[in-house]
Amino acid sequence: MVAAGILLSRLFGLVRQRVFGHYFGVSASADAFMAAVRIPNLLQNLFGEGVLSASFIPVYAKLLAEGRERDAKQVAGAVAGLLGLVVGVLVLGGYLATPLLVEVIAPGFTGEQQLQTIRLVRILFPGMGLLVLSAWCLGILNSHGRFFLSYAAPVVWNVAIITALLAFGGRTESYDLAAITAWGAVIGSALQFLVQLPAVLTLAGPIRVTAKWATEHVRTVTGNFFPVFLGRGVIQISAYIDTFLGSMLPVGAVASLGYAQTLYLLPVSLFGMSVAAAELPAMSRLRDGDEEAIGQLGRRLSDGLARIAFFVLPSAVAFIAFGDIIAGAVYQSGRFTADVAVYVWAILGGSAIGLLWSTQSRLYASAYYALQDTRTPMRYAMIRVAVSISLGWALALRLPGVIGLEPRWGVVGITLAASAAAGLEWYLLRRRLPEGLRHRHAPVRHTGAILLAAVFAAALGTAVRQAVGTLHPIPLAVIVLGAYGIVYLVLTWVFRVPQARALTKRRD
Repeated sequence: MVAAGILLSRLFGLVRQRVFGHYFGVSASADAFMAAVRIPNLLQNLFGEGVLSASFIPVYAKLLAEGRERDAKQVAGAVAGLLGLVVGVLVLGGYLATPLLVEVIAPGFTGEQQLQTIRLVRILFPGMGLLVLSAWCLGILNSHGRFFLSYAAPVVWNVAIITALLAFGGRTESYDLAAITAWGAVIGSALQFLVQLPAVLTLAGPIRVTAKWATEHVRTVTGNFFPVFLGRGVIQISAYIDTFLGSMLPVGAVASLGYAQTLYLLPVSLFGMSVAAAELPAMSRLRDGDEEAIGQLGRRLSDGLARIAFFVLPSAVAFIAFGDIIAGAVYQSGRFTADVAVYVWAILGGSAIGLLWSTQSRLYASAYYALQDTRTPMRYAMIRVAVSISLGWALALRLPGVIGLEPRWGVVGITLAASAAAGLEWYLLRRRLPEGLRHRHAPVRHTGAILLAAVFAAALGTAVRQAVGTLHPIPLAVIVLGAYGIVYLVLTWVFRVPQARALTKRRD
C-alpha cells in the first residue's frame, strides 16, 4: 500500500515535472523556481514526514498496541498543538528573512533572478507549513495500519500545480508563470492536508489539540524529535549546499539538478521509503527488549534489505545505462530538448552510484528508531553531510577546470560526492547495529546475483537500442526498458533470487 500510494504520487510528480519542463526548460526562471522551492522545503522536511515518523510513530503505535487509545489520542493532540505553534513561528520568521535566505542558498543569483526568487519563496512558505500538518496526519494513519491514502495524498498537490501550469502556461511568461505555479503549490498543500483529515478523525476519533507538553509520552516524542531533527537538518543542509554550488555554475545547473533528483527519488521513495515506512510501526510494536523480539526485528530487517536490493539495483543500472532515454521520455517537450536530456543523464548517473546505499540506509535508520535510538543515525548523518559538502565543493567547482571540462559539467560532481557520502553512512549504520542485528543484511550472493542479472539485461537493452535506431524517446523507452525489465526478471528467476520466484509463485 505504501509503494502503491508513492507510485501514484510520483507518477503525477513526473507529469508535473514534464509540464514544468515544457514551459520553463532550463531557463533562469526555472532555476529561480527550483531554488525557491528548496528554501521552504526545509521546513517541511525538518518537521514533516521523516522526523514525525521517527519520533511520533514509535510512541503512538506502542500505545495503540497496548490498548491505551486515550493516551495515544492525548499524545496526538499535544503533538499537533506543539507542531502548529512551532511551524507558525517559523513560517512567519522565514517570510521576513527570505532575502537573507536567498542570499545564503543561491549566492550566484543576482538582479532580477534574485528578486524573483525572493518573491517565489514568500509565496511558497505558508504552503510548506500546511504540508507539515499533512505529515502529522500521515503518522496517525500509518500507526493505525492505513498506508495508501497518506502516501497518495500528494497527488492533489501535483494536480494543483499541473492545473496552474496548463491554465496559464500558454499566455503567461517567465517569472509571472513561476509565481502562478507557486500559488498552485500553496493550494495543493491545503488540499493534501484536508484530504487526509476525515480519515484521521474516523480512525482516531475527535482529537483535542492541547498544550499539555509535559506528560511522559509527549516528552518521549520531543526527546526523540530533536536528535532526528538535527539528523534531518544536516541532510537538508547538504541539499541546500547542492543548490548553493549549483547556483555558482552556468545557468541551467540548478534546474537540471532538480530534474535529475525527481527521477532519482522515484526508486528511493518506491523501494526505500515504502519499505522503511511500512516496517517502522511493525518494528516499534516488537520493541520488548527480549531475544524473541530482537530476532523478529532482525528477520524483518533482513527481508526488507533484500526486497530493496531486488528493485533498487536494477533501477541504478538503468539510470546509468539508459538515463538519456528515461529523461527524454519523461521530460522532452518544448524547451526541454534532447541535449538537456543528455545533461540530466550525466547528473543522474552520479546519483545512481549511491542509490542502493541511500535506500537501504533508510531501513537501517528505521531499525534504530524502532529501538528508540535516534542519536546514532543523527551522528552518521552529520558525517555524511560533512563528506558530501567538502567532496562536492572539490568535484563541482575545482575539478572541471583541472581536467579541462566545461564548468557546467561540475554539477555531476555534486551527485558523485553525494553518492560517496551515502556509501559511508550506510557502512557506519550497519556496523553499529546492536549485536543481535549486526549481521542482518542482504546476503552477498543474493546481491551479486541481482547485480549480474541487471548488467546482462542492460547489455541486451543496449543491443535492442542499437537495433531499433532513432525513435521518439517515449516509444524508445517502452521498447528498450521493456526488454531490460523482462530479461532482468527472467535472469533473477533463473538465479533463484527469492523475490523473483515470489512474483511467479502460484498462490492457493
